[in-house]
Amino acid sequence: MNISNEKIADILKKISFYLEMENVSFKPQAYLKAARAIEELDKDVNSIYLSGGLEALEKIPGVGVSIAEKIEELIKTGRLKYFEDYQKKYPIDLDGLMNIEGLGPKTILELYRQLKVKNLNDLESAAKSGAIAKLAGFGQKSQENILKSLEFAKKYGGRFVLGFVMPKIQEIKNYLETLPAVKKIDIAGSTRRMKETIGDLDILVVSNKPLEVMDYFVKMPGVSRVYAKGETKSSINLENGLDVDLRVIPENSYGAALAYFTGSKEHNIALREIAIKKGYKLNEYGLFDKKNKQIAGKTEEEIYHSLGLDFIEPEMRENRGEIKLAAEHNLPKIIGYNDLMGDLQIQTNWTDGENSIEEVVEAAIKKGLKYIVITDHSKRLAMAHGLDEKRLLQQGREIDKIQKKFGNKIKILKGIECDILKDGSMDLSDEVLSKLDVVGGAIHSYFNLSKEEQTERLKKAMRNKNVDIIFHPTGRVINKREAYELDLEDIFRTAKETGTILEIDAFPDRLDLKDEYVKKALEFGVKFSIDSDAHSIKHFDYLRYGIANARRGWAGKNNIINAWPLEKMLSFLK
Repeated sequence: MNISNEKIADILKKISFYLEMENVSFKPQAYLKAARAIEELDKDVNSIYLSGGLEALEKIPGVGVSIAEKIEELIKTGRLKYFEDYQKKYPIDLDGLMNIEGLGPKTILELYRQLKVKNLNDLESAAKSGAIAKLAGFGQKSQENILKSLEFAKKYGGRFVLGFVMPKIQEIKNYLETLPAVKKIDIAGSTRRMKETIGDLDILVVSNKPLEVMDYFVKMPGVSRVYAKGETKSSINLENGLDVDLRVIPENSYGAALAYFTGSKEHNIALREIAIKKGYKLNEYGLFDKKNKQIAGKTEEEIYHSLGLDFIEPEMRENRGEIKLAAEHNLPKIIGYNDLMGDLQIQTNWTDGENSIEEVVEAAIKKGLKYIVITDHSKRLAMAHGLDEKRLLQQGREIDKIQKKFGNKIKILKGIECDILKDGSMDLSDEVLSKLDVVGGAIHSYFNLSKEEQTERLKKAMRNKNVDIIFHPTGRVINKREAYELDLEDIFRTAKETGTILEIDAFPDRLDLKDEYVKKALEFGVKFSIDSDAHSIKHFDYLRYGIANARRGWAGKNNIINAWPLEKMLSFLK
């Protein structure tokens, strides 16, 4: 029985959730740690087991004997009795309820026990009837927040966070590339435009043996349903819920099809209007003259140049002014995927990260970074074991030791992710903050302040002479939590006035600032950092999504301070 890493990790996470519901000590964290380790594996768990049995499974970080035995049962049977017993005991829709902001294991259990809430419909009915407000430990405010979260889930549900689903997308591409009949392959759609979320997946292929490609496609591992199978197009649904379309395109139309299926719809409409004005016809098969002769279509570049435009990078194709600039040969030079020299937000196992400082440094060197900043949480974040002044100074001494060991291979800077308190003051004293190389201020509480209060709170933090960067400035969590309310123009103006950097947090479900705000902030002359917000050494890979977000906001290397050499970057900080 072949079971995906993704499925195993999902089951382990849900077991962790059930255990936490029952207030079991230690075990929830153990299952969660094992789930994360399996999500981040480069190898298939099935092949690990086949090559070395239980012992090999136990070598996966965080997987002990008990969890290894459960993984073995899943691999052998595709089922796990321990998990199914919990599902019978608590017949609730964990997938739906876990994604509602403000609901945790204990509250979900309480709602099930007291009000028989099993799913999102039950939750909405209970909230609208006023029953939740009457429960001890909830109240009117909690009920209102649940209703808001439900509205948010309805609005944004059903879309996949790109960075979390990209390993699966890459796996599909790699699988198809192994077939000799596939001559050329590209991922199109919003994935190619590197949008923060995607609804489905479009893949284009050139092949002289389309039926062979389609057979191979519909039979690949992880397919739960085949919607349609034809000679030029097939559609499937994956176990994780993602729909995938595969199209086989003639080589002479490939560029036109790639442009068409990449989108965006608005960008494509604008291109077609230009074609019509020139007396051409543009569609997914090519660019044609009045006699229906194809004049371009083999490559995207041909299409753009034949329309009198410079080539437009996929990330910019949103009809936000890029076509006018392409016609004027005045497109901005956006940051490249290999342009970052440093990473300015990294957590270690001193707080809620998984790896030691030394492990982080080794991984950063492998990633080709020239400098990093260690920014563990400050003391207010007790659940993350945040650093007080004493532990922060201890960490500084540890960094000095590690710096000596690695010499000039990389520069390790001392920093902090310092909580911005409700009144805009900082969680640590100015005396302590002034001793650090880089200070990032971040909001982790009081998300429901009024727009005016939240704006003033953030502006006060930016005016602090020690706060260099505002981390994840709007506080959103994609598909889970709305950004808190801010007067963004006021924030951008203050950032420019105070010389405060605004972060583009690259963690896939943050991407904060979002692309359209990056574009707006550039008009104010704001500078940015692109940071992984890594809580594991695997998270350095997330930097590409932050870069993509900056590209979608038209930011160039000159706008991103950690695309600069160390001395230049440091000289720009407060």
